[in-house]
Amino acid sequence: MSISPEHITQAATELAARRNSGKPGPRLPESCRPLDLEDAWQVQQAVTLALGQAVGGWKAALPGPGKLVVGPVYQPSISRAALCSVPFPVDSSPDSQKVETELAFVLAADLPARERPYAEAEVDAAVGGVHAALEICASRYSDPTGLPFPEMLADGLVNNGVWLGPELDAPDRAAFDVSWQAGDEAPQTVQGKHPNGHPRAPLYWLANFLRGRGLGLKAGQLVITGSYAGVLTVPAGKTLRFDYAGLARFEVEFSRR
Repeated sequence: MSISPEHITQAATELAARRNSGKPGPRLPESCRPLDLEDAWQVQQAVTLALGQAVGGWKAALPGPGKLVVGPVYQPSISRAALCSVPFPVDSSPDSQKVETELAFVLAADLPARERPYAEAEVDAAVGGVHAALEICASRYSDPTGLPFPEMLADGLVNNGVWLGPELDAPDRAAFDVSWQAGDEAPQTVQGKHPNGHPRAPLYWLANFLRGRGLGLKAGQLVITGSYAGVLTVPAGKTLRFDYAGLARFEVEFSRR
């Protein structure tokens, strides 16, 4: 049984307030907790309305049993700055930040809602560039550990923004080594692999999911589709150097505000 429209609005109002204030909180009141994926999607959409912020992109992954991995990335939370100011610490210390190493597909053309599904070639033609990116992770829940998936989905699946890096020097790949170094510390390297087999697979799915919901994608929006190296906890206040196996190299420093 789904929660009522009034309770969807109540949940969205609370989650939007936490984003605006920078103060996470406990689980939502039991009466307005989303019970299923459709509830969670409706809360997500209501959060967007409550915030009044432009959607600058999306995060997505292929759906699985009991999981719908999709969430808006709000324009004010997208940064290209070498010194990236992060809104607030949530589930980490003030001296660290959780990020995910990803690729971002930046659209050069609209993929609007329509009846006919989009072919992969049509989606590819709408992509203007593929960039290295870092998803900035945080939750509006004080302790998101173990929460039911719909409650996490309602909050945008710990997305707190995206740092958009340089465009790739070669076509995107399903696997490549990811190296990073913080200040003068020894560099670390992992064998990166996209969790859905190829980074474009969730993009193709998202274009048709949003099409079916009457939304669509817009030129200028970005889409991130999954981490090649899981969640990394990196220090704030230090220069971070990343190397995506020569596909892209960049430096960024995270600061708190």
